[in-house]
Amino acid sequence: MNSRERIRASISHKQPDRVPLDLGGTAVSGISAFTLVKLKKALGLKTPVMIDEPFQILGRVDDELRKILGIDTVPLNARKNFFGFENENWKKWTAPDGTKFLVPEKFNTTMDSNGNVYLYPEGDITVSPSGKLPASGFYFDAIVRQKPINETSLNPSDNVDIQVLSDEDLRYYEMESIRIFKETEFSIIGNFGGTSFGDIALVPAPFLKNPKGIRDIEEWYISTITRRNYIYEVFSRQCEIALKNLKMIFQAVDNRIDVIFVSGTDFGTQNSQFISVQTYRELYKPFHSKVNDWIHKNTAWKTFIHSCGSIEPFINDFIEAGFDIRNPVQCSAKNMDPVDLKRKYGEKICFWGGGIDTQKTLPFGTPEQVRQEVKNRLKIFSEGSGYVFNTIHNIQAKTSVENILAMFEAVKQFNNS
Repeated sequence: MNSRERIRASISHKQPDRVPLDLGGTAVSGISAFTLVKLKKALGLKTPVMIDEPFQILGRVDDELRKILGIDTVPLNARKNFFGFENENWKKWTAPDGTKFLVPEKFNTTMDSNGNVYLYPEGDITVSPSGKLPASGFYFDAIVRQKPINETSLNPSDNVDIQVLSDEDLRYYEMESIRIFKETEFSIIGNFGGTSFGDIALVPAPFLKNPKGIRDIEEWYISTITRRNYIYEVFSRQCEIALKNLKMIFQAVDNRIDVIFVSGTDFGTQNSQFISVQTYRELYKPFHSKVNDWIHKNTAWKTFIHSCGSIEPFINDFIEAGFDIRNPVQCSAKNMDPVDLKRKYGEKICFWGGGIDTQKTLPFGTPEQVRQEVKNRLKIFSEGSGYVFNTIHNIQAKTSVENILAMFEAVKQFNNS
């Protein structure tokens, strides 16, 4: 099988020739650009690392690296990134720790007297910054720019950040999907945005120069209870636009993509859940169902939900809402035992992730501990297929390159055994 055939088999719960691998297919299955620089150097690759997801400072996984590591996926990303500017016209940028990268032309930064770096919506340094990279940090934190809330004038439209796609967007998706499909054999993952209801990373709207509505994270969570009707109306209006966009996206990319990233909203903490199952059913599930129903009725795409933490109580509802793929499968969280998850849900939903703990084992374990955990997870999740190997969320900064190589070595050994 080639990569495209392998992913298609696995996400359809068929046994592929080997366990497929993802790295960099989405913004939640990638690698810190800081770590990618070291990994490429260890592999003898001299091409510079490009930061194409600036919020988490993720590095672009290029075709050369995919082929060396045996990666089966490639992303088709939205034309504009998290800060609202295009990934184009690349230039050099040196991070506070001295690491050198390539960044988009509008990746414009300033630095304060304490060494904190600020990034701006649409790259416009004449407005207030929307992201802050602490002097010793490895991610941009969203800057909350909440205006005083006037209950009598709150307008749900102010929190609807999705817009009808432009002709330029659609031409880009069409041409890029054709190029990737014809020039490579990788499985294409669509990351178009606009369908992730209540994703807390998007609430502060780092991509907007003048965000309106409810933009404070704490206030947003409170509003899911105290302003339930308002939030429901936000989701309703967003969903209406999203369905229009999906129709146009399908006309542009057809079935050249295999997977579409639908939701990145986190519902779990390490030990519990942010919301009750009933709240999910009342506030989120109706819109997830509408989006997934349209996709399954009109396309061959498989739908992908990312939700961190202890989310086992929601999995049946995710399945009922039409999700085909679950990520990141955070096995270190409460009630997320991999054996139990595979036994209870393995025939109903594809697991994408769960391959190794990125909180403890991968960054702090020994290479042998890494190999053992990877092989154990592969044995559990790959049975009967319905599995794509990836780490539990992104590979973090300062992770040992030796451990990363041990991880890929273990996958290769398992696939060859």
